[in-house]
Amino acid sequence: MSDIFIFKERNVKNLHGKSTWCSPSNIALIKYWGKKEIQIPINPSISFTLTNCNTTCKLSYDYSENLKKVDFDFYFENKKEPSFENKLKVFFERINTYCPFLKQLKLRIETKNSFPHSSGIASSASAYSAIALCVMDIEKKLDSSISSEYFFKKASFLARLGSGSACRSLYGPITLWGNTGVDIRTSDLYGFKYQKKIHANFLDYQDTILLVDKGKKHISSTLGHSLMENHSFSKNRLTQVKKNITSLDKSLVSGDLDGFINIVELEALTLHAMMMTSNPYYVLIKPNSLKIINEIWNYRNNNNSKVCFTLDAGANIHLLYPKKEFIKIQKFIKEKLCIYCENKEFINDQVGNGPNKL
Repeated sequence: MSDIFIFKERNVKNLHGKSTWCSPSNIALIKYWGKKEIQIPINPSISFTLTNCNTTCKLSYDYSENLKKVDFDFYFENKKEPSFENKLKVFFERINTYCPFLKQLKLRIETKNSFPHSSGIASSASAYSAIALCVMDIEKKLDSSISSEYFFKKASFLARLGSGSACRSLYGPITLWGNTGVDIRTSDLYGFKYQKKIHANFLDYQDTILLVDKGKKHISSTLGHSLMENHSFSKNRLTQVKKNITSLDKSLVSGDLDGFINIVELEALTLHAMMMTSNPYYVLIKPNSLKIINEIWNYRNNNNSKVCFTLDAGANIHLLYPKKEFIKIQKFIKEKLCIYCENKEFINDQVGNGPNKL
């Protein structure tokens, strides 16, 4: 199946130019945890595409003779970033088969995030999706017959080879990844735009990210994924995911907020339960994360609110709620929740429609 993404050799002599894309982060509602082969998920996932948390990538390229591998300089916010540069080397090795023209180009990659680098928010999804889109602009320049559908599908495929969740940032407002059962066209190889008519309740859904811990995680997601391979509850988790996807799919179409809340919070807590019951076991959630969760539950019960939470593989809380509750929830955050955040910091975001070419 991946053979369809192999680009046939073409003459790139004298090719030069630049491409700039802004691509958003995303937050999974149905969690992907565990992978096999090269960035193939053990289970399918569903995510909200965000708006304000994004990465802008400018890729400049010039033809260069006698290159044996991809030659690039990488700058993050105008500075060299050796740690990510090493990850990019792996990324370019992985996509070499599919984009052989890159070996004949000298690349300059410049990225910047809309959110603070030290916020504790994972930027790999927005970064790799933005880079993949810029690479596809080069391919489009070499083959103008490429359709828009193929352009974004291959960009998603390439982004996945950098960071699994990055493949979900190519579409909005909701993206599927993996064989979900919701749509027969979904794939483990790339993200797929949710095709059903989404209820109006979710089209402008809010996501306020509460920055509980802005430090680097002591356990990487790569290691965490690998621990699912022999996890005692992995089979049960796969069964649970199928059931949860079916339930969430119904809620997204019907607008059932109570059903949505139940599945989203169940998925968030299950993700961290998998970490705490792996071997070796570990805990990424923090005491202040739990205090926030209890405040959310109390507020929801006492105020007839539809606010809920999810977590990624870390301590930060994503507060999800309908836009009509924005003013009330902001008051709630400032009065009850931000005291549990590092430096009382939080970031307001919302569901968005995907990347933009600049």
